[in-house]
Amino acid sequence: MKTMSLIVPCYNEEPTIEIFFDTVEKVIANDPETFKNIKHNYLFINDGSSDETLNEFRKLNTKYPDIVHYISFSRNFGKEAGLAAGLQHAEGDYVAVMDVDLQDPPELLPKMLQIIQKEQFDCVGTMREDRTGEPPIRSFFSRSFYAVINKVSKVQIIPNARDYRLMTRQMVDAILELPEYNRFSKGIFNWVGFKTTYLKFENAPRSAGETHWSFWQLFNYSIEAIVDFSDVPLKIATLIGLLFAFISIISIIFVIIRKLLFGDSVGGWASLVSILLFVGGVQLFCMGIIGNYIGKIYLETKHRPQYIVQEKK
Repeated sequence: MKTMSLIVPCYNEEPTIEIFFDTVEKVIANDPETFKNIKHNYLFINDGSSDETLNEFRKLNTKYPDIVHYISFSRNFGKEAGLAAGLQHAEGDYVAVMDVDLQDPPELLPKMLQIIQKEQFDCVGTMREDRTGEPPIRSFFSRSFYAVINKVSKVQIIPNARDYRLMTRQMVDAILELPEYNRFSKGIFNWVGFKTTYLKFENAPRSAGETHWSFWQLFNYSIEAIVDFSDVPLKIATLIGLLFAFISIISIIFVIIRKLLFGDSVGGWASLVSILLFVGGVQLFCMGIIGNYIGKIYLETKHRPQYIVQEKK
């Protein structure tokens, strides 16, 4: 009999955990034909929560020790660390990644499993049909992010795709061969390849609680994604440098010719200072791009663990 592991990263999700567990159990119980030869288990990841999330895991583990397991970090390491920990510790023949807030509908699990088993796919991902209920400014920046990263990266990322997916053991093992510290899972899932299809679903509200992703956190996450999967920003910085070098050469030639032909001095200190400030700003911008890449290299060379486990059951 094959097994299916459900990886569920959590950060301050105390109100949603029991609701999530009961909902998934009901979905599996209502489709005995699909799951008749599948044993399932849960691997919850406590990403340094400050509420009673860990106690909720302990209660479920005590009640269902055979199917509920958890890993608790020593502090908050971020969602990517939680996903990495889940993939490294999951033992199922099939591995699903889900959010605990039920915005990833568990009702899709039977269909995802059927597609992998009957149509020989290695991965079934999910994507939202729309972003109903989301602030317009957030939706605009999300669309812009996907447009930018798919322009600058060789790895194409499906717009509105979720981390929610079901994968075969072969694909999970391939992902685990990527040891990098700086991770962007959506990009990694696509980078390893394998035969993948996507299911669409309508956007749904959280089952309880509030999102822990601020606009600024999402913006930083998008910058990290672009840096992790493209060197185009470095090329842009190089082109900007070449452009301004060319402009400066033309300006110098113009000033020299003007002096030789007309003999008048160059005036306009205010405009000169403005140009210097502008060029200085462009230089700092380009240095910031380079510094971002150097910072990533610095973190990689430290060889620090992605997370530290404090408790495990």
